[in-house]
Amino acid sequence: MGADAGVAGYGGGGIVVEDKRNLDPEDWQDFASEAHALLDQAIARMAAAGEGPVWRPLPAEMQAGLQAGLPTRGAGQAAVAEQLAALLPYGVGNTHPRFFGWVHGSGGAASLLAEIAAAAMNANLGGRDHGAIYVEKQVVAWVRQMLGFPEGASGLVVSGTSMATIVALKVARDARIAARAAGVGAHRLVGYASTEAHNCVARAFDMLGLGADALRAVPVNAAFEMDLGALGEMVATDRAAGREPFLLVGTAGSVNVGAFDDLAALADIAAAEGLWLHVDGAFGAAGVLSEVLRPRLKGIERADSVAFDFHKWLHVNYDAGFVLLRDAALHLAAFEGAPDYLASCERGLAAGRPWPVDYGPELSRGFRALKIWAQITALGTGALGAAISRNCAQALALAEMVDAEPSLERLAPVASSVVVFAHVDGDAVTEDIVLRLQESGLAVPSLTTVNGRRAVRVNITNHRTRDADLRVLVDGVTAAIKRGFSG
Repeated sequence: MGADAGVAGYGGGGIVVEDKRNLDPEDWQDFASEAHALLDQAIARMAAAGEGPVWRPLPAEMQAGLQAGLPTRGAGQAAVAEQLAALLPYGVGNTHPRFFGWVHGSGGAASLLAEIAAAAMNANLGGRDHGAIYVEKQVVAWVRQMLGFPEGASGLVVSGTSMATIVALKVARDARIAARAAGVGAHRLVGYASTEAHNCVARAFDMLGLGADALRAVPVNAAFEMDLGALGEMVATDRAAGREPFLLVGTAGSVNVGAFDDLAALADIAAAEGLWLHVDGAFGAAGVLSEVLRPRLKGIERADSVAFDFHKWLHVNYDAGFVLLRDAALHLAAFEGAPDYLASCERGLAAGRPWPVDYGPELSRGFRALKIWAQITALGTGALGAAISRNCAQALALAEMVDAEPSLERLAPVASSVVVFAHVDGDAVTEDIVLRLQESGLAVPSLTTVNGRRAVRVNITNHRTRDADLRVLVDGVTAAIKRGFSG
C-alpha cells in the first residue's frame, strides 16, 4: 500500500466510509450533570436507609411501565436517570436496619464508589495483563491470609457461593477421576453433607453429572451440627457397597439456624478417609474476623476448598462471592485450556498467564473484585469483624426477648446470628406473623421450617441494625398476634 493510500476513518484518500456518530452522549457536560444528580439521590437513599418501610411493593403504574414494548428510539439519558431515581426506594429492603430475612448483607458506601470506577473502566477480568487483574490478585492474597491457607493456594471472585461450590466440587471431582474428557462414566462417586447444608451443594452434584442422589444427607445432632457417628457409618456402608466416597462438606453457618459443623473434627475424618474437605461458609466463613466466632471456625484452614460470599456478612454490594482452593495445580488442571484466539504472550496485553479464565468457567467476567478491595481497604478487617461480633450479641439479646414472651417458643439454640421461633398456636399463626410484618413494612423476617414446624426466622447480618430495632421487631410480632387473633 502506498504512503498516501487512504484508510476508512482516517481521513486519507481511497475508500470513503460515512462517519457515523458513536453511542456516547452528545453533550458530556449534560450527562455529567444528570449523573451527579442521580449520584446525590443514590447517596441520600443510602444515608436514609433506616427511614420509611423496610419493604414496599413496586406500584402498579411502575410495574406497567416496565412492561412496555422493545423501544426502537431511545428516550435519552435524562429520561433514564429519572426512571432510575424513581426505582431507588423499591429494592428488596436489605439496606434497612430491620431487614432480617434470609441471609442478605446490607451493603455500603465503598461499593458505590467502586461500581462507578468499574463501570468507567468496563474491564473484562477473564484475563490479560491490565490493572484490574492485579486488584483481583490482591483480593485472592487477602483471602488466603484471612482463612489461613498456604501461600500457593488459588482463588477466584465469582457471583456467589452457588457458583463457588460448582467450581470447588469440579476440582474435587477431577482430582479423583479423569472426567474432563471422558465424563464420570461408571464411577460411583458419593459425597456427604449434613441435612442442614445449603441446597447449592446438591445442585452442584446435579450440574456436574454426579447426580443429586449421590450426595448423602447426614443427620444432625440437637445443635444442628453434623452427627459424626452417623457420618462414619454412612461412609462405611457406601464403601461396602462398592461406591467411591470422595467428598465431605462442612457447613460454617447453616442457612436455617446458623449452626457450625465441627470443622476440625471433619478435617480429621477427611484425612483418615481420603476425602476432599469442602467448607460451605457462605456467610459464616467471614466469622474468622470475629473474636466471637473465630473458635467455631477452627479447622477451616485445613480444608481443600472454601466457598463464601463477600455480599453477606462483609457487606460488599451484590454480587461478590469467592472460592478458595488449597492446591492451585489441581485448580488449574480442572479448567485450563486456551484456544488459539486466547493464546498468551510473554509480553504485551496478552501476558500474565495463567488468567482467571483458567481457574473457572467464565471468560467474560466483570470487575467484582474492585468492590471487595474497596470495602476491605476503606474499613479494614477489624471493623468488619467487630460488626459480625455485634450481630452475634444482638442475636443472643433477641433470643432472650423471645424467651420472655409466653406466646412464642424458640426452636433452636443460637449459634451465630440466627434466631428461629414459632407461635405456640401453630404454623398458620406463625406464617401470618411473618407476612403481616413484611406487608406492614415494619420489619422483614423470613419463614423456614425447623424440625417440621413453621418458624419465624430472624437473621442479623446487618451492620445497620441497632439494639432498639430488636425491640421494635418483638413488639411488632406481639402486635401482629393481637391484631390477627384476639377476635
